[in-house]
Amino acid sequence: MNNHSKIYAALLITVLAWLVSACQKQPDEIKYDTSNNRDASKTQFKKQGEVYFQDSLKNLRKKIDVEIAENEETRHLGLMFRESMKEEEGMLFLFPAEEYQSFYMKNTIMPLDIIFVNAKKQIVKIHRNTTPYSEASLPSMKPSIYVVEVIAGFTDKYKIQEGDVIDWRKF
Repeated sequence: MNNHSKIYAALLITVLAWLVSACQKQPDEIKYDTSNNRDASKTQFKKQGEVYFQDSLKNLRKKIDVEIAENEETRHLGLMFRESMKEEEGMLFLFPAEEYQSFYMKNTIMPLDIIFVNAKKQIVKIHRNTTPYSEASLPSMKPSIYVVEVIAGFTDKYKIQEGDVIDWRKF
């Protein structure tokens, strides 16, 4: 390869790298269409699976029906704008990797219990009775791959605690 070919190849690689980086968006740059999300308050619950809360000996404490948020858009929207939810309903968030997670309550009307779960399906952190509309960070404190949102007071009522386990199935 002569010098001109090397320079041309280096220039081509530089331009391609610039184009790729210019086209990629960081998570905070991704724009979500929230113009119609206020209609989410009228969204009917759609059962997509079930979550089973169990103590550390796998004794069932409570089963709930869940909607499943498994892509970036549904995980971002979560339960925002929803006005109510039944005690036997919730939302299960599935993440692609076990890592530290953090949620907030922006545009979330009802208080929730937010339950962070690791890859072993063990509950690692519970944020109880979260504050509606708050933008305060609610971190997992340990790596998690699943998050379950239920109405506030659910974890106290059914004595669900850190160290308990979940199981789930998708329909």
